[in-house]
Amino acid sequence: MNTSPEHDARMASMTFASVYPHYVTKVERKGRTKTELHQVIQWLTGYDDVKLQELVDSKVTFETFFREANLHPNAHLITGTICGYKIEDIENTLTKQVRYLDKLVDELAKGKKLEKILRQA
Repeated sequence: MNTSPEHDARMASMTFASVYPHYVTKVERKGRTKTELHQVIQWLTGYDDVKLQELVDSKVTFETFFREANLHPNAHLITGTICGYKIEDIENTLTKQVRYLDKLVDELAKGKKLEKILRQA
């Protein structure tokens, strides 16, 4: 199942600030911490806590969020299904990057160890 152009456009225009509180709630509800969430986001994007807060406060779109990110070289090791989409089959780069983040947050919430989430080659 691949994404549609409409789906990709919706992903690009969605703000990180609109999704971030849901990430926090999801991981905390499952007994994980905001600090762990930030570790996962920093691993994927290179953003530290200060920069992450700036991006939330300025309500950047996912397009801007990932354009300015320094994506981890092992991000391509993130595979599996998220929201009905097989990550490795997603052709649109931005949509794939958003799904990388979704998958990492999911794994954190499911109790996976950080060493496993933060993929090593």
